[in-house]
Amino acid sequence: MTQQLVGKNFALVFAAKNHSPSILNPDFLKYSGIVPQDWNLARQPIYTNSAAQVIFTNGISIIAEPNRVIFMEPIGDKAMSELNIAEIARKYVQTLPNIEYEAVGINPRGYVSFAGSPDAARLYMTETLLSPGAWQSAGDSPMRASLNLVYKFQRAPFYLSITEAALRNEDETSTPIVLFSGSFSYELSGENGAEKINSLHQAIDNWQVDLETYSDIINHKFLQTIPSSLRVASDDSTVSVPATVPDLFTMSAATIA
Repeated sequence: MTQQLVGKNFALVFAAKNHSPSILNPDFLKYSGIVPQDWNLARQPIYTNSAAQVIFTNGISIIAEPNRVIFMEPIGDKAMSELNIAEIARKYVQTLPNIEYEAVGINPRGYVSFAGSPDAARLYMTETLLSPGAWQSAGDSPMRASLNLVYKFQRAPFYLSITEAALRNEDETSTPIVLFSGSFSYELSGENGAEKINSLHQAIDNWQVDLETYSDIINHKFLQTIPSSLRVASDDSTVSVPATVPDLFTMSAATIA
């Protein structure tokens, strides 16, 4: 059985100058119409000197930092039409058009499980994605690998990071996985704020084709190459995802302790 991405997560990241994290609070988000009035918080907002984070019960989170704002949504089994984060990000910009936005990242992430063997994820990285050679045998333990790739598309470059990792299960065991973290990176063009806002909206409009491109590359160009010996049985193809899984997809210092 061909393995598919699971634990998928979708983020929109706006790089900006002089963005104040104190702007981010549930009342502002609701009363300005950025999020619906009936959305409930999953926990109390978190504020530090350099960041703020708001998480809703539907899994959507917004993180504000001095140089960027991040909108994140778990995909799971949702259809494209059910995803909300792009519209929320668009409304945020419409509400705060005077922020100096500089760039947009459309960042899909997901993983594939290798539950059948503790070494399967490592072997996929070192024997399928990399060519064998003596360079792999140095050191006192098996080599671990991660790959950083760049694909050129006319609309924007696509950066893809492939990394071996482990998913901690609720019973304290771990499942080997390989993370596929993508980013379509858009530099905003324009001579003034209005032109840059227009460029930003054009970038947001590409989120569906970017998400489809990411899924196509991973599912049809990477996961099709998994040897049958490393594939999980059909009844194991869907991993039980504990509540801590979204932490795998935080963006550098995006999750606030």
